[in-house]
Amino acid sequence: MNYELKIAVIHPDTLAAIGLKQMLQEVMPVVAVDTFRTIDEIPVTESDGYIHYFASANAVASNMQFFAERRRKTIVLSTSAETPSPFAGFHSLCTSVPEKQLVRSLLSLEQAAHARGRNMPTNPQLPTETQLSPREIEVMALIVKGLINKEIASRLNISLATVITHRHNIMEKLALKSVSALTIYAVTRGYVDISEI
Repeated sequence: MNYELKIAVIHPDTLAAIGLKQMLQEVMPVVAVDTFRTIDEIPVTESDGYIHYFASANAVASNMQFFAERRRKTIVLSTSAETPSPFAGFHSLCTSVPEKQLVRSLLSLEQAAHARGRNMPTNPQLPTETQLSPREIEVMALIVKGLINKEIASRLNISLATVITHRHNIMEKLALKSVSALTIYAVTRGYVDISEI
């Protein structure tokens, strides 16, 4: 059986939708993310095929019946840290925060709902895991926890040049381009607990 897990992002701001799509694909790499400007763009035949809906507050307010029926699958995108009363009972995500905080919020949502694949259908198409050495895993964990190269070298009793080499090799092996992406990788695979970042 070949099926694809899908998430819908419904947001009128194309740039915001694309940015969230990228982050979600890093948090859950086995999930396809479709973006829509309005709920009307979602084909009727696919409207229940999504495991989650990340929707702007305006989209949810304008289509409350649709989202109320899918409350457990809906995450309201808000510019406020507090959930407005019309959205009580919905999960929410404040998007007007620094990148590191947004990544942490996404990871917290993912861990609460899907830690170790919980509440996710099994997918035989899981990507093969890239093998990092034990030392690279140690270095990765310290990077994700916010230590700078000099602190990592001191903590692991290795040279600064060795830390830089490990850091480069980790990013190359994982084909990642940012510390945010590395953070997502480390937390979703259990190398670092979300409370440590």
